Amino acid sequence: MTREGTLPFYLVDVFAVEPLTGNPLSVVDGGEDLPLEIFQRIAREFNQSETTFVLPPTRPDADWRLRSFSTEGVEVFGAGGHNTLGAWWWLAESGRLKLSEGETVFRQEIGDRVLPLSISTAGGKPENIIMDQEAAVAHKRHENVETLAAALGLAVGDIDQAKIPAQVISTGAEHLLVPIRDRETVDRVRPDTKALLSALQRVGGEGCYVFSLDARQADAHAYARFFNPTIGIPEDPATGTAAGPLAYHLVSHGLARPGKVRIEQGTAMGRPSIIEADINGSSVKIHGRGVISASGELRFRTK
Repeated sequence: MTREGTLPFYLVDVFAVEPLTGNPLSVVDGGEDLPLEIFQRIAREFNQSETTFVLPPTRPDADWRLRSFSTEGVEVFGAGGHNTLGAWWWLAESGRLKLSEGETVFRQEIGDRVLPLSISTAGGKPENIIMDQEAAVAHKRHENVETLAAALGLAVGDIDQAKIPAQVISTGAEHLLVPIRDRETVDRVRPDTKALLSALQRVGGEGCYVFSLDARQADAHAYARFFNPTIGIPEDPATGTAAGPLAYHLVSHGLARPGKVRIEQGTAMGRPSIIEADINGSSVKIHGRGVISASGELRFRTK
């Protein structure tokens, strides 16, 4: 039996203070009874790095359930990325949440986990979202510099491990963090998708976060770009699930102090973003805000 329907959608620019900056996210309101294929087709239709569906929870201890998909139809998990922050920013701005002045705590269902977050408000309007990531865990280092440099389109000397290693760190998603000698070299990175995918698989990484310690913005600790061939993202302008691990990595090697660590990303794409992480031991929290830049109605048909 064929079913036709509509769903409202919104475009939210995340880790942004004005429209058309930060990382754009498609947010779809509803769809809990749709088959997996339609979720995936909708994500392909929007063609953003990720599309998030805001759904009623299936767990009694959660306020909302989020399901996010890449353009290739891969379901994405983990908290503190733009796909979760953007969805909660839309919930807050749309009046779907009961917000108290100051800070209000909520719980989100993502996959089989329920994770906390808080929303700060002033004058009844959202000001900031603070989202807990999973405890940081250090995994494998990438020891083959020649292979890694070639996968990134760089020379061996462009990878600078004098102060910090190329290593997989996870706060919910395992990303390979690669130190580069300066931001001009970061901007020159041109990944070979197949070679980078092989390099990531070798160390159990999902995405690759290249960074230097000479950010353009004076109050940032690092300048970064993100590539994820594993789920079909050529480049992402703001990646909370990688910025959290990088902030922890910098603190662990004495390159930043515990507390607030700021990562600059997206500049090379013309979508400048600042992602702020709060590091206390292995505890990682991501701070962010967003801007609703568009809205509309999506039509679909199921069989």
